[in-house]
Amino acid sequence: MPPKIAAVESLDDVIDAMIADRVIHRHRRKWLIAAALVVVLALVITFTGGWKEHQGRSVDTFDAPTTVKAGRFEVGVSAATIVRTPKTDYSPAKARLEVELQLKNIDEEERTSDDFSGERLLWWIVPGKDPIKPANVSCKGIIGYVLVFGLPAEKCVAKFDVSPNYKGELTEVGVLAESYDSDAGMLGASEDPFWHNETAVAVVRVPTKITTESE
Repeated sequence: MPPKIAAVESLDDVIDAMIADRVIHRHRRKWLIAAALVVVLALVITFTGGWKEHQGRSVDTFDAPTTVKAGRFEVGVSAATIVRTPKTDYSPAKARLEVELQLKNIDEEERTSDDFSGERLLWWIVPGKDPIKPANVSCKGIIGYVLVFGLPAEKCVAKFDVSPNYKGELTEVGVLAESYDSDAGMLGASEDPFWHNETAVAVVRVPTKITTESE
């Protein structure tokens, strides 16, 4: 009798093992699919900014044409154009982004003349990347043109360098403004207010056209 009992117990173990193997085999494909989905999800999250919390903008966004008051200046943004220059036998292909501006000196605090520095504009070309400053800002074809307080707005252009094959349909331009205050409280600082501390005050969205010119 004891040998028979041992054989029955051994057979039960074999049957249990076979059932377990079938269950594992049946669900193995589901486990592999689930694991693959987890890997794909991790890769997607990594390439779209990781697990970081995405912060919204703290300034207002407007659609062009619009005018924004920015410290000592009034900044109008009306249009944006990608200007392409085809490749020739003597020069490579190139392109630039031109943003049409209307700039006015509204410095009621000091009533002094000043130029509109390119430091007061930023172009958000790629979400999540650092914005780009213009190569230059010109009015009447003059870089560093001085805007006189009290005169009407001048038509100006901000130019940004872009790759020859760039073709964005929407341009987002950030406008920065200085504040008129003092550095009171800082060691050795003057209590007299002055223009400084540039911060973003608005983002303007501009539909972008594409044109071609010859050298």
